[in-house]
Amino acid sequence: MRARIPGANQGQSQAAMMRQVQKMQEDMQNFQAEFENREFTATAGGGMIEVTMTGSHEMKKITIDPEAVDPEDVEMLEDYLVIAINDVVKKIAETQEAEMGAITGGLNIPGLF
Repeated sequence: MRARIPGANQGQSQAAMMRQVQKMQEDMQNFQAEFENREFTATAGGGMIEVTMTGSHEMKKITIDPEAVDPEDVEMLEDYLVIAINDVVKKIAETQEAEMGAITGGLNIPGLF
């Protein structure tokens, strides 16, 4: 019978854990770089307004259907813009959370994003 010495394999398991952590850090950095350049689009008003934004929240494009422009009802156009912008920001956050969760295995790492 072999006696077990507490912590005898601890060095190996710590090294393996450190490799896993380093791999996760690399994956997260690669993801972040790619994600920031990805474009996300949302629409409002039945497609009359379309907003495109990058993963780093840089506005790339706003498309407004001329039929959405009513000089008598500017507030409706403003509302559609707010809805579309909020929707695209929400898409970015949800996608980032889901895809980062796949990398971290669901670990909640405070301050990550």
